[in-house]
Amino acid sequence: MPAFLDTADPGFDAAFAALLAQKREQAADVEADVAAILAAVRDRGDAAVIDLTRRFDRLDLTPGTMAVAPAELDAAVAACDPADLAALDTAAARIRAFHERQRPADARWTDATGAELGWRWTPVDAAGLYVPGGLASYPSSLLMNAIPARVAGVGRLIACAPAPEGRMSPLVLAAARLAGVDAVYRIGGAQAIGAMAFGTATVPAVDVICGPGNAFVAAAKRQVFGRTGIDMIAGPSEVLVIADATADPDWIALDLLAQAEHDESAQSILITPDRALARAAAAAVDRHLAALPRAAIAGASWAAHGAVIVVRDLAEAAALSDRIAPEHLELMVDDPEALASRIRHAGAIFLGHWTPEAIGDYVGGPNHVLPTARSARFSSGLSVLDFMKRTTLARMSPASLAAIGPAAERLAAAEGLQAHGASVAARRTRLNAGG
Repeated sequence: MPAFLDTADPGFDAAFAALLAQKREQAADVEADVAAILAAVRDRGDAAVIDLTRRFDRLDLTPGTMAVAPAELDAAVAACDPADLAALDTAAARIRAFHERQRPADARWTDATGAELGWRWTPVDAAGLYVPGGLASYPSSLLMNAIPARVAGVGRLIACAPAPEGRMSPLVLAAARLAGVDAVYRIGGAQAIGAMAFGTATVPAVDVICGPGNAFVAAAKRQVFGRTGIDMIAGPSEVLVIADATADPDWIALDLLAQAEHDESAQSILITPDRALARAAAAAVDRHLAALPRAAIAGASWAAHGAVIVVRDLAEAAALSDRIAPEHLELMVDDPEALASRIRHAGAIFLGHWTPEAIGDYVGGPNHVLPTARSARFSSGLSVLDFMKRTTLARMSPASLAAIGPAAERLAAAEGLQAHGASVAARRTRLNAGG
């Protein structure tokens, strides 16, 4: 039974705080185990990766079989349904077109003192993608991670995907080829993150690691951060739907269930000022749930983490949304643009009745790798910028150094850093001497 809340009730604030405080992440403490795995990969390289793959994925590898061979990629593409390949092509084209608009511009200017200032953007040399799951993995996630890296201009792009008992999804391999991944390695878990972070004789080290995974993968990304960049630590997925009387309760229900069927820790929330719509949407969830193949998963998610919240008006809905800071926010209202203008914190916003969040998972164009667990308050979804870095540029002229140098010398003296001040003063002395 999901939580039913009403902002008019005296106990609403406490109930809403409890909803926000829910711990939906994996509770297992895997940090020590992951640290041991990473240390083994760092110290023993390929040998450790092979041993751990045999242990966890029941797959015997050699350095020569860790990477998927070109002939295997050919066979995987040939095994895919042509209609699935066409859908991948559509998704890839739209994702690429969207992310090409994100490429940042370099800048250079001369200020009033004559100093030249600016910045330039350059891609990282290499990126590594983690693709979860073997046969249960998601080709859409590979496209969402790989294409922004390629648009950014990353020189080398590799992917790691577990292959339990040797099984890999042909459609994931087809997506890797379509996205321009240079090599796919059949390794998973924390050992794959370690291999990409430290490098082995077979797996080259990368500068940025991105992609979702289980608790072991998340912990490994957290532990290697600093040696390599990461995209984010993603938690269970979530959707918030804000709806008014113009919304279809069946559509609301299906959108809530589309999130709930991800896993039992996913969260689906409906906020509406319309009590009748709240009741109708909740009833529709029960009706549609009975027919879902993943009913057990979606039902557990909806019962443990789902919520229906009745508010006084859409302004109050917007305020609650910002406190939730949802990963996905659907605005199923008569004027979604007006409501969106009130929202500050959301990973992605889906505007209007005809824009289900599921379209964003596949072919909308914007990235579906988004901040979870209220982290949209301070972070953004995956983008081209995650694979680039900004270098600032400065060039002083004699006139600009004369103008701003004394301030630098004063601050250096205030901080007790004599050589700092002297490095500026030496140049000013020469200027004053006419040098």
